[in-house]
Amino acid sequence: MSYRVVKFQQTPNPNALKVILDRPLPEPIRSFRHADDAEGDALGEALFALPGVTGVLLSGPWLTVNKSPAAAWTAIRRGVERVLSATA
Repeated sequence: MSYRVVKFQQTPNPNALKVILDRPLPEPIRSFRHADDAEGDALGEALFALPGVTGVLLSGPWLTVNKSPAAAWTAIRRGVERVLSATA
């Protein structure tokens, strides 16, 4: 079953965005600071495949995505929604 984004929430860090989901992600909580760290985690790998993503935290009913300063949030938001809707 796919996930749906309920809302995107800004954080104090302009390069981090909290994504509130319609249901919790599977345990355990996972934090990836580099794409290599996410190897073997399907959702982590898919999020790092989005251009500009530099970090991911997967935690229950939300996740946080970090981006490079040059990346645009508009494209990353669309990509996150696409990845989550395709997640089984």
